[in-house]
Order: sequence, then C-alpha cells, then structure tokens
Amino acid sequence: MDKRKIKILMLAAEATPIAKVGGLGDVIGALPKSLNNKQSEIIIFLPFYGVIDTKLFSAIKVFSRIKITVNNNNEFFDLWKTFLPGSNIPVYLIKHKFFNTKKIYWGGRVQLSNKYSRKTNDIKRFTYFTYASLEAVKKINFQPNIVHAHDWHTALAADYIKNDKSNFFKNTKTIYTIHNLANQGIAKPQIVKFSKLDPSLPIIKADLKNGDINFMVQGILSSDAITTVSPTYAKEILTHYEGAGLDNIIKKRKKDLFGILNGIDTKFFNPAADKFISKKYSIKNLNYKIKNKLTLQKKLGLPQDKNIAVAGLISRFVWQKGLELFTEKFLALNCQFIFLGTGEKKYETFLKNLAKKYPKKIKVVLGFDEALAHQIYAGADIFLMPSRFEPCGLGQMISMRYGTVPIVRATGGLADTVNGKTGFKFKNFNSESFNKEINKALNVFYDKPKNWRQLQTNGMKKDFSWDKSAKEYLRLYKKLIYQH
Repeated sequence: MDKRKIKILMLAAEATPIAKVGGLGDVIGALPKSLNNKQSEIIIFLPFYGVIDTKLFSAIKVFSRIKITVNNNNEFFDLWKTFLPGSNIPVYLIKHKFFNTKKIYWGGRVQLSNKYSRKTNDIKRFTYFTYASLEAVKKINFQPNIVHAHDWHTALAADYIKNDKSNFFKNTKTIYTIHNLANQGIAKPQIVKFSKLDPSLPIIKADLKNGDINFMVQGILSSDAITTVSPTYAKEILTHYEGAGLDNIIKKRKKDLFGILNGIDTKFFNPAADKFISKKYSIKNLNYKIKNKLTLQKKLGLPQDKNIAVAGLISRFVWQKGLELFTEKFLALNCQFIFLGTGEKKYETFLKNLAKKYPKKIKVVLGFDEALAHQIYAGADIFLMPSRFEPCGLGQMISMRYGTVPIVRATGGLADTVNGKTGFKFKNFNSESFNKEINKALNVFYDKPKNWRQLQTNGMKKDFSWDKSAKEYLRLYKKLIYQH
C-alpha cells in the first residue's frame, strides 16, 4: 500500500470551539486531531461567522477578494486562516456578507442590506460556502486526496467536484457523512442556477424531476462513500421508519455505506482533570463522586442527600429526544431529576411547570451552560437518553466516562454503546417502558450497591476516544484512494 501522506479537506458548518451549535461541531473539533497523527495532512474549511472572535483564535487574512460566480453574478470573498485550538491543523474561514451575522444558522430568510435582501436563506449561504471552499483550495494549492463533507450544508461538494473543469480534483475521492438524516436541506429548483451546477448532470436532472433539489440526496448519490455516525444507525436508515423518506435512495448505495461510531474528547471530558467540577476523581477513588452530587444539589436548590439517586438529562428539547416519555408519574420515584437544555416551547413549558409543582424533586435549567453540564455528568448517578432516534449520541458516552450510569432507548448509537454491563436500555418507545427501566436501575442503585459500582467501573473503562474512530476513517480513506 502507498505510504504517502493522505491529504484531507474537511468541509463543515461547525467546529468546536471556533463555532458550535451541536454535536456536528464536537465531531469536527475532535476527529481531525486524531486523524492528524495518522499519516495524514488535514485542513478544515468553515464559514467566517460574525460570532467568531478573530483575536481569540488569532485569525489572519491570507487572500482578499477571491472571485466566484453565483446566480450569473461575480461575488467576492476573503479567505482567513486560523488553527484548530490545541493542534497545528489549519482552519480556513470563508468571509462573505452571507455569514456576517451573530447566528450560525438562520433557519429562514434574513434581511441583508444588499441585493440578497429578503431572499437569502441557509440553503444559499451553505451552497455559496461549499463552492467558495473548493475554489479557495485551488488558491492555496492544497490538492486533496479526500474531500470529506459533513451533513446537508456541504452535501453538494461531490457535485461541484464532478462539475469542475480544471482537473484540480481529478484524483480526489469524496466522502459524505450523515450526522442526522432528518435535516436534509431541501431547495427550490432555482438553486441550480444560483449554485452554478450543471443541470444536465444525471443526478441533478433526476432530482429536478421530483420538483425540488434535496441536498442530502445529492450527497448520498454523488459521493464515492457515505458514512453515518454509528453502525446501528447505518442499518436503521435503510428502513422506512428510520430512513426519513430517503431509505430507497440510501439502498441504492448500500454497498458504499459505512457506520463509524463517533468518539468523545477524552481530555476535555475527564473527571480526573475536569476544571468545572468541585471534586476531581477517577476509577480509583470513585467515592469522591458523592462530593460532586452534594455540590450539584446545593447549587440547584435540591435537598442535599448523598443517598438519594439523581438522574440528569442534557439535551436539546425537541421531538427527537423523547421528552414526552417523562411524565408526572416519574416524580413518584425515589429520585431527583435535573434537566439542562433548550428547544421547543412546549417542552420547556411542560418541564418548567413540573419543576414549579415539584421543586424538591425536579430542577429545569433552560439554555446551555458548559460548566453545569460537566457538573451534572459528575454529580448525577443516572443519565437519561430516551430518544426516538439517535444517530450516535455523545451524552451516554460522556456519562459513562464520569461513572454515571446511562438509561437509553435502544436506537442508533445508543444501542451500539450501552449494554447490560454498562447501563440500561429499553426498546419500545413509550412511557411505560421508560419508567420500567428507571425502576430497574433504581432497584440496583438502592439494593445492590456492589452491582451498581460494577456498572460504573465498566463504563469508565470503555474506550470512547476518537483514536478508534479515526483508524476506521483512515482505513476507508485508503480503500477509496488505493483500491479504486
């Protein structure tokens, strides 16, 4: 096998800590660091959002007014450069008026003081970003062996490469990673003109027959390989129930579909060195975890009691996460509940009303607080993830790292990472099954402390680092480059 360094270009909408909204940012902030130590050279491209602090990340401008054509108009962008914190990995930032706002995702149309007023949305923004990134790569003369595009935002990368007439990408293979199939990026046919894609390309032509352009479909059908963020999710999306309407499309690429489990940043999530928690601990002195429980209870105004079970949930409060399975009857359990997150108003209101009615049993904190999240991971005994579907999930892996036993629904990455030796899982998506599993866990917690301690230590011994996942990605990269 050829031992040359593999040159990888990653395209994504987020990267922790430069610009983050959710789990996608965590992946792009961590995976490249593991890949960079394994015979590969990697660069990342991100939009230059208005929220990015150029001083904090020491960003410098490397090119001004690079020209591309969209919608039959010449558009210019500047290219900035910084580095992924804690590494020597270059991060290039596409600076254009599309991204000069305080929100990473608009979610709809936004007023701009130019010709794009009232008609610019995320679809156009990320189309522009993908096209501009691939042109900027030529400018810096980084000729990638692999272009690794993530989620719908950059799904057109493979189409652009097929459409490129310069031969710059003639030896480039493309990988498209699905982080969440539910968010597909559906655009009106006019996006073809705006994007400068060739409407005669067979895949574009086929999509147009159905009315709209689906970015996710383009990524799935055009890329050389498709990955998802867990092996079970890769199987689930081939079914009608989990395929979000794309199961028949995905089945066409079944032989090119790979499930590679996400990892976590084990340096950042480490109870033995966590700056956010009141008492550091490890598997060798797990009793110190109780101090974190008492501190958490006090901070949130719950009765301080080291002997009562504490269950935590850290999540976006949205339909996917199964929050409706938690009902008032759960508060009859001998357990305190802590919820941290934000999302749909109906879930926020429901949980806040319960907290108001049962102030000694439940605490709800709306928003996201990184320090508090770590304190919940360290201070809780149980971690809850009753998701309808979960492509991978990070919370269950982080909780095990902290000796906090997960209770999850057996779906996607939750099914892949939690077993009877490390936690509890239920199959049927209903409140009764969820309640039954919590009861089962509480029985072990209160009546079988040795068994509970074994669950904790088993979880803490699991290797959820990115190194394992990076090796799998590297094998796939080499397979595409050297065997095709």
